Amino acid sequence: MSDTHSHTSTPRGFETTAIHAGNTADPATGAVVPPIYQVSTYKQDGVGGLRGGYEYSRSANPTRTALEENLAALEGGRRGLAFASGLAAEDCLLRALLAPGDHVVIPNDAYGGTFRLFDKVVSRWGVNWSVADTSDVDAVRAALTPQTKAVWVETPSNPLLGITDIAAVAQVAREAGARLVVDNTFASPYLQQPLALGADVVVHSMTKYMGGHSDVVGGALIVDDQALADELAYHQNAMGAVCGPFDAWLVLRGIKTLPVRMDRHSENATRVAEMLGRHPRVTKVLYPGLPEHPGHEIAAKQMKAFGGMVSFRVAGGEEAAVEVCNRAQLFTLGESLGGVESLIEHPGRMTHASVAGSDLEVPADLVRLSVGIESADDLLADLQQALGDK
Repeated sequence: MSDTHSHTSTPRGFETTAIHAGNTADPATGAVVPPIYQVSTYKQDGVGGLRGGYEYSRSANPTRTALEENLAALEGGRRGLAFASGLAAEDCLLRALLAPGDHVVIPNDAYGGTFRLFDKVVSRWGVNWSVADTSDVDAVRAALTPQTKAVWVETPSNPLLGITDIAAVAQVAREAGARLVVDNTFASPYLQQPLALGADVVVHSMTKYMGGHSDVVGGALIVDDQALADELAYHQNAMGAVCGPFDAWLVLRGIKTLPVRMDRHSENATRVAEMLGRHPRVTKVLYPGLPEHPGHEIAAKQMKAFGGMVSFRVAGGEEAAVEVCNRAQLFTLGESLGGVESLIEHPGRMTHASVAGSDLEVPADLVRLSVGIESADDLLADLQQALGDK
């Protein structure tokens, strides 16, 4: 099920690749959509004779193969690997890269589940970590030790929408002999391609923009180094937290509309951020598309647009922020992000409760929005009433 990506001689536009990479017509029927191979095992052509390389669906499944080829093409990598969740992908990566005594630099703003994985799980088997503001290249350099094997970056970050200069941090990591891992969930490969900027590994929660419809959970790793790809594939099979065929099919379907969705997400989020910036009850808006954002110039350089995530701080503190979340009507109160419908949440009490008391603790007056693709006028009206406008 191979298709065109960065390692072929005929590159295609992103929109074309999103629709066609990995999505060859079914050879048996001509179906233009890859079938859901809801199967656990495969008939072999004699002992050790695998038909098409398939023997057991933990090791490989044709629907998952189609998705993995699509992921590699979209991120410009040699290999994509699909997992049961974003955290399953991260766990596989960390176990493949690290050994007891190794060190990782993690960002001072990151998904709470990622922090929990480092703080409560990975640290128990002797891996050390320290926190740095990854938007400051000198801070990253200062955090490195002789044992550092990886630098972990989210850009834009969750939930404070910080921006890291991927190319600059990649160079610092490379000089230290460490790999740069970039969580590209907030941007998606349509808006940003970290491998082309020097990253070693791209991480996705496919649950978010890749799936795009709040109906599937999945994760992905994409790499361009063949030896690293082989190591990750070995661990994926050995650990077994793979993406199921139906989930893979749903993500493949979502990816086909990723470009048009991300364009609308970005357009709507820009209007929301601009409105919030004028509102008297909002003390600060965090959106890299705003010229006053400290990472705006870097984001403009490494991203096609600025994405659909907006955070803001509310006058009146934590209770006022919670009130805004509860008053919203069109914005659904819920965790996660990246679906076609708009969501609102209070990170301190919801998605980022696990970072309370740590260097990653988020402001109590913070509200995070996942701006959907509804009518922008309706979204603005809902936020205005949630903020107390008549």
